[in-house]
Amino acid sequence: MPGQTLSEIRALLATQGLAPRHRYGQNFLVDLNLMRKLVEKAELRPADVILEVGPGTGSLTELLLDAGPRVLAVEIDTGLQSLLRARFADSVRFTLVAADTLASKHRINPELISRLQALEPDNGGARKLVANLPYQIATPLLLDLLALDTPMERMVCTIQREVGERILAAPRSPDYGPVSVIMQTFASVRVVAHLPPTVFWPAPKVDSVMLDIRPLRGSGASGAEAADFSRFVNAGFQQRRKMLRRIWMDVEPAALEKTLTDCDATPTQRPEELSPEQWRRLHRAFSHLRPPA
Repeated sequence: MPGQTLSEIRALLATQGLAPRHRYGQNFLVDLNLMRKLVEKAELRPADVILEVGPGTGSLTELLLDAGPRVLAVEIDTGLQSLLRARFADSVRFTLVAADTLASKHRINPELISRLQALEPDNGGARKLVANLPYQIATPLLLDLLALDTPMERMVCTIQREVGERILAAPRSPDYGPVSVIMQTFASVRVVAHLPPTVFWPAPKVDSVMLDIRPLRGSGASGAEAADFSRFVNAGFQQRRKMLRRIWMDVEPAALEKTLTDCDATPTQRPEELSPEQWRRLHRAFSHLRPPA
């Protein structure tokens, strides 16, 4: 049966003289039921192209390949790269990208984007992310994937619970910020399951969640517009406790007040009080005004 038990993962690593590396956020998901849930929620089709980030020893990879699609797996650990090449040497539907997922702290690796876009789904298929994401790369990766010119149709992943709470946070709540606004603007996000540390090895010190993220068709979440919206929101939240009229002091006051009124906002509101829809409307309205620096 595809998928690996904890003892099998330990044995695989031992044969290569390897051990989980905290540096790379290697907390292997060892609960096979949860791995199957990841695959099930992604609603895979043989025509799909799947991006898996941090495949580790290939336990989830086996389940993905067993469902029929092509899998593009990106792994930074050189020892695990060798293990994966050996395990899937005979699979024509498996492609390994031996690289860091991120080119910088906040930007996805261009090589990965190029390799992903070069793999065209077959007729009726789509690109999807299915992964147990390393905690430290989850936020920039998800935001960048939403902003691709050809965004993912589906992203089903496990991430740190705290990050999930920020993604789903409501206005005026402590966790509400740019990530909340951007993700909720461009995608429908749902919690599939809550994961305790015990379903991972080594067990992390925090809880996790499994999310089902579905980019919204017609949201404009692609290319330059999505990137510009992200910059606009991040700039506004740099002064989250200031009133809007003080954030945009370089805009003529009457023009600013009219713009805010048209977007159902007021000059005395603060960034954390605006809904994702208000931020989207403000971004569109600011196209004829000077955006925050």
